[in-house]
Amino acid sequence: MTVTALPEAATGTGDLSVWPASTTRLAQGDLAVGGVSLAEAAERFSTPVYLLDEGEVRRRCRTYRDVFPDTEVLYAAKAFLSRAMVRWVREEGLGLDVCSAGELELAVTAGFPPERIVLHGNAKSPADLDNALRLGVGRIVIDSPSEITRIAAALGKRDRQKVLLRIVPGVSAGGHDKIRTGTDGQKFGLSLTDGSAQDAIERVLGRRRLLLAGLHCHIGSQITEVEPYLAALRRMVELMARIRDHHGLTLTELDLGGGHGVAYRPGEPALDLTALAHRVRTTLAESCAAAGLPVPRLLIEPGRAVVGPAGVALYRVLTVKRTGGTTFAAVDGGMSDNPRPALYGVRYAPRLVGRASTAPTHATTVVGRHCEAGDVLAAGVELPADLRPGDVLAVPVAGAYQVSMASGYNMVGRPPVVAVHQGTARLLIRRETLADLSGRDIGG
Repeated sequence: MTVTALPEAATGTGDLSVWPASTTRLAQGDLAVGGVSLAEAAERFSTPVYLLDEGEVRRRCRTYRDVFPDTEVLYAAKAFLSRAMVRWVREEGLGLDVCSAGELELAVTAGFPPERIVLHGNAKSPADLDNALRLGVGRIVIDSPSEITRIAAALGKRDRQKVLLRIVPGVSAGGHDKIRTGTDGQKFGLSLTDGSAQDAIERVLGRRRLLLAGLHCHIGSQITEVEPYLAALRRMVELMARIRDHHGLTLTELDLGGGHGVAYRPGEPALDLTALAHRVRTTLAESCAAAGLPVPRLLIEPGRAVVGPAGVALYRVLTVKRTGGTTFAAVDGGMSDNPRPALYGVRYAPRLVGRASTAPTHATTVVGRHCEAGDVLAAGVELPADLRPGDVLAVPVAGAYQVSMASGYNMVGRPPVVAVHQGTARLLIRRETLADLSGRDIGG
């Protein structure tokens, strides 16, 4: 697809600050991402469809490498994973963080070195652990005492396995209660306050085939401030010092997790990665010096901040109606391809593309097609008052935790994912069909 960008005066002044850096304005109210017209992509691949800007993903990987030069950066696969994504991450020099045998198998079969993979999860299945040990993952993050026994037993007489312990540092951070994971009372990690972390440390050290390399913590998601990370870091260094004093072991690694926040709508805050890197590096050096510890190797696990802003979801409007004083625009997707608004109250900024409108804007609630009152993609957003069936709405910052969390609700099928780059569009993940869905139903 060949596109020609128009000057700003010819296309309006809509804020594109949360869109991929490659976004340009085209004629008739259209936009191009990665050199590909959004209106043409909607026609070619049908809707709903997710576009992923390869250049934006790679640019964000390089940003992490540049601002964290002495840090092991692990892409969090749960945000979005495909064979192409595995290749991009590998070629840009990042490691990988996986949470299941499925994510691990896809990564390794796509050519990712298993020694650069970390396995996470609060409830790892036997298949998860067996595959991780068979394939030789670099580290396993232990989340509960039972995993210590299970991993040691699965190892048998094989070589030692490097592990990290996930600690609850008692720091609350994140954009919603359901994604705050740094305090007691949630399912992740080992608590410092009830002694479970200290007990797990002793148990790991009692298993000679488990090599305790370091500690891990993850305090939440969609965090836009630096200070919570520094608070967690200080508490982790304090624990490392106690381990040194009580057990004579100097740990060599510290994983601060991810959760780096991005802006979903113009004007929203995002985590300043440069500030984060500088202050984490400084605080780590100061804390270790005060404790008499060597500075450990730092690990971080960004997911959303790498892939989220690189994605754009395209929907087609099916109906527009006004009822109860509210204008509703219903589209051909919804909570089956993006459950995040229903789960966390996330708000997006959809935009009409492919048709120029001179109508004034009007507060419109964009809803999905599913049989739930909570199937709302964007409430009270400003869209042209002449919005009509057949129009295409584009939703930016759609690359993370949408396709990866998609479901088969109402049997509508999960949408395809299309990579756009330098004017070309290619299918990465095909649309799920009725045959795919019905093929699993073997009863009668």
